[in-house]
Amino acid sequence: MSQDELARRSQVAKATIAAFELDQRKPYARTLAALCEALEAAGVVFVPENGEGPGVRLKKVKADESDDETGV
Repeated sequence: MSQDELARRSQVAKATIAAFELDQRKPYARTLAALCEALEAAGVVFVPENGEGPGVRLKKVKADESDDETGV
């Protein structure tokens, strides 16, 4: 997902997202929540620490389900 798309979906400024990616600033809790919600709505699943570290994966989609809304 592009920064533009994430900014649109999360209502977080693109410049803020770029600063996070460059480790120039840390997100506020409410900003992090908005980004997580936008990513989860697009099909990202956040995987908790399981002995190998936290991670992410894409939600499994059944063959008969349409994924038009997420664009992922």
